[in-house]
Amino acid sequence: MTTISPTAQVLGEVGLPCPVRELAARTWDTIVVGAGHNGLACATYLARAGHRVLVLESRKRVGGACTIEEPFPGVKMSPCAYLAGLLHPLVVAELELPRRGFKWTPAVNGLFVPFLDGESIQLWDDDNRCAEEVRRLAPRDVEGWREMSDVLRRLRDALRPIGERDMWIGDSPTREQIEARLEGDEEARSLLFEWSMAEMVERYLSDERLQIAYLGQGVIGTNASPFEKGTASIRFHHASGRLGGMPGMWGYVQGGMGMVSFYFCDAAREAGAAVVAGVGVGQIIPSEGVVLEGGERIAAKNVVSNADPRRTLKMLGRHADAGWRAQIEGVPIEGCTVKLNVHLRELPNFTARPGINQPHHFGQINAPLTKGEWRAGFAAAKRGELPEHLWCELYFQSVHDAGIAPAGTHTMSVFAQYVPYKFARGTWEERRDEVRALAMKSLGRFCSNIPAAVIDAQVLGPPDIEEKVGLTGGHIFQGECLPPYMWSNRLAARTPMKGVYLCGACTHPGGSVIGINGRNAAMAVLKDSY
Repeated sequence: MTTISPTAQVLGEVGLPCPVRELAARTWDTIVVGAGHNGLACATYLARAGHRVLVLESRKRVGGACTIEEPFPGVKMSPCAYLAGLLHPLVVAELELPRRGFKWTPAVNGLFVPFLDGESIQLWDDDNRCAEEVRRLAPRDVEGWREMSDVLRRLRDALRPIGERDMWIGDSPTREQIEARLEGDEEARSLLFEWSMAEMVERYLSDERLQIAYLGQGVIGTNASPFEKGTASIRFHHASGRLGGMPGMWGYVQGGMGMVSFYFCDAAREAGAAVVAGVGVGQIIPSEGVVLEGGERIAAKNVVSNADPRRTLKMLGRHADAGWRAQIEGVPIEGCTVKLNVHLRELPNFTARPGINQPHHFGQINAPLTKGEWRAGFAAAKRGELPEHLWCELYFQSVHDAGIAPAGTHTMSVFAQYVPYKFARGTWEERRDEVRALAMKSLGRFCSNIPAAVIDAQVLGPPDIEEKVGLTGGHIFQGECLPPYMWSNRLAARTPMKGVYLCGACTHPGGSVIGINGRNAAMAVLKDSY
């Protein structure tokens, strides 16, 4: 029997369980500001520990960037988050996601990359099959590819072993603690702290096509060029998961990524937390509680903010510690990505491997850039201009989950960069159609039926993500995840303000749909409470 999520039944629009005046009259131990997945996870752990927890979400739908909407009639899609990989196994188990209906399909078909010369490569998640593809395209690079894969494995095993020694659990480790785990592994240390993504691929691979197949994996959601120091660490971050006991694997959540947040919401409410949508917080007052945008005060000893740090600063106002404010303001938070949610008549037909129901449609697909295009595209976005071509990463939820779109049609999530947050000329509203056309042109270099296969497309640039989801700058990770802003340099769950905590992607261990950020914050609150 399939479990039906109560939150999913209303697509996350949980509303008000009772009038605001009744909420304000009740006694709360902890208020969580923001019902993104980390806020909901945090609320669940606290409520299970006996805290009286109130979650306040300003938007009508819970889930933040990881939710489900209906952008086109009969089509259900997550507007921002699209694939699961870093969701923490501990949180999956402790919040009993499988019992709630959580199922996922590992994208074992890996990453497909077509090239402008008509060649292509399928980077399977099976090492033997992947090695055969590398041997076919670039026979001299097989050993180098194995070495590149091995350093990622060593780094993951050192920092993120299975069990309680995983450095993502609890407070962030110091540089010295990380170095001790690496035991003199110079390659692993350089990958984590120093190399650009270009340095990494050029160290191990000689074929330029194979190099550019990987470049985008070092800048996902990152406002930096793959030639910039530290971008290789982004590759590690996204390859460090162990979801389903499958190291580095990503996959499709049945029903869409927003189901993760909906299951977390179910868990929070089951544990006794009150989850409210459509009620915004205007102020956070340390040790006292919050003031709603409507002026009502709700008292609580603890406030945990799932909002991004700039918004949290604004809510704290004069109550914010000066040094902490400076730390937050020093973290870059301007987004450079555009998300397109696309409804298709048929799947893209890639000229390098023709067909509209091929193995590559079941994994991830990159529309790559040459090295020159990477450099030029990043520079253009920095000037407030659009590049000639976008790097695009594609996902097709509908091939794994036919019920999310009308029969015979498909969904395509396009995650692309670089775009400017603010144009030098014109606005996003004025230039949205131009961005849509640019994305389709970038895909059309490799596909024979794009844009003809497109029924409709929703375009979300950084300001749209900022407005829609509440992420300052439209930055999907609540601030950069490059080495200067990670590990012990990332914001901690505890803040200098008594009773005020953070639980979002701005905290250790960083961005993506992880859930452990929320757990870490809850453990800090509980430790400080007893």
